[in-house]
Amino acid sequence: MRENYIYIYNNLINCTRNKDLYKNLNRDDNFSDRLTLFLLHFAFFLKNFKNEENKDILQDIYDYNFRQLELSIREIGYGDQSINKKMKDYINLFHSMVSEIHFWDNLQNPEKIKKISMFLSDFKNTDDLLIYFNNFNDNLSKKTLNFYLKSVSNP
Repeated sequence: MRENYIYIYNNLINCTRNKDLYKNLNRDDNFSDRLTLFLLHFAFFLKNFKNEENKDILQDIYDYNFRQLELSIREIGYGDQSINKKMKDYINLFHSMVSEIHFWDNLQNPEKIKKISMFLSDFKNTDDLLIYFNNFNDNLSKKTLNFYLKSVSNP
């Protein structure tokens, strides 16, 4: 089943490559911006499919995605010591994202904008990001985890 996790990873990477996400960035995007958006997409993904039935699969997907991220950081040229520190930082960032969006569906738009702004502070128009992530969250909720395990399509 692990070979199917590449579909999810690639879907999330494709979402992160959406040029419209970067149009309100106050500067040129960089690896850190793309990684932050990837982690935010992944947090929404886990939020939508988290249940007792999916627990083991989601843990495997989590492990797979963070292994892939570590490989990407290595490809950039960071040394072993730097990678360990970077991965710890990214994992902590991810877990804070998961905590902040846990009750996304119950929040009002101003609260959602504050949550997005916590992680994407260099983006000037967070209203566009709010619309995007509301739609992304809605699209995820309309499909099953199995759909993402078996297909390569934008979530």
